[in-house]
Amino acid sequence: MTLWELEETCWVQGFHTVCGVDEAGAGPLAGPVYAGAVILPRYIELKWLNDSKQVTPKRREALFDEIKECAEAWATAWVEAEEIDQTDILSARMNAMQKAIDALTVRPDIALIDGNRDKGQTAAVTSPHRCIVKGDSLSASIAAASILAKVSRDRFMLDMAEKYPEYHFEQHKGYGTKLHYEMLDKYGPSPIHRKSFLKFWEEKR
Repeated sequence: MTLWELEETCWVQGFHTVCGVDEAGAGPLAGPVYAGAVILPRYIELKWLNDSKQVTPKRREALFDEIKECAEAWATAWVEAEEIDQTDILSARMNAMQKAIDALTVRPDIALIDGNRDKGQTAAVTSPHRCIVKGDSLSASIAAASILAKVSRDRFMLDMAEKYPEYHFEQHKGYGTKLHYEMLDKYGPSPIHRKSFLKFWEEKR
């Protein structure tokens, strides 16, 4: 399967404008969850385009700029840690993805959503869509969206590293590494920590 096969199927079925959607940051202990939505020109070639987890940070940064320059439309959106705590991470992911779709300057006929879930307890993807398991490695549009979401979130966490240097967010981006837990032990949670994600840490204290 090529990175365009899923889009081709949609085009043949009459969906002329296809949008890829993905999120980043579902698992970290701190920071927002981000989503990207991208409509690419048909068959455009972007070197190194793949699932963001399979691309080096340097290449992700280069792709981030290339995608924004060539896309017919693109958008990013996010849901803050506070809202994640008030609802749940699945709902926050769905909310962020729908917000990204809604922010596009071109309305897609259909959205290809990475994963097998399209709704949580309090939010859902409501635009016409299809869920694609491992879509970020099967669809050019979803792969591009994954790059936008990942780089946008990483840049946010680098800003937070300057604001809260004691947590070393620049090293772990909020994920539950040994260093991160050590800093939590020493300083306690920051304002951007997800309190609902810290129950295990609280129990072990």
